[in-house]
Amino acid sequence: MKIFKFTVCLLFGLMFVFAGMTKFVHMGNDPKMSHEMQKVMEAFMTIRWLMPLVGTIEIIGGVLFAVPRTRALGAIVILPVLMGIILHNIVFMPSALLIAGILLLIEIWIIVDNKHKYKVLLSKE
Repeated sequence: MKIFKFTVCLLFGLMFVFAGMTKFVHMGNDPKMSHEMQKVMEAFMTIRWLMPLVGTIEIIGGVLFAVPRTRALGAIVILPVLMGIILHNIVFMPSALLIAGILLLIEIWIIVDNKHKYKVLLSKE
């Protein structure tokens, strides 16, 4: 089970590192987007600091998630980005919801698995 967990978390982390890097370096062809999706992306691009911020969070969170010692912190760092991905897919790209759902399940698994580490943050003292 340890090897499976490590492999899943490593792939999860590397996926976010790669996604974060694409915010800084153009890699490959852009996928075809609907007119509505193009308008959304144009709106994102008008806020010049948004994509570099999301990319930085994805890279940092992905690296933290891939390393077993920092996985609990990485899960918390990536959580807001993953919620944005889920909401974006629900509203604009339901066809990609399966992949986002699998990522969310992995995220929930790791958060539940590390709940003892978060109890310190939530204690009254």
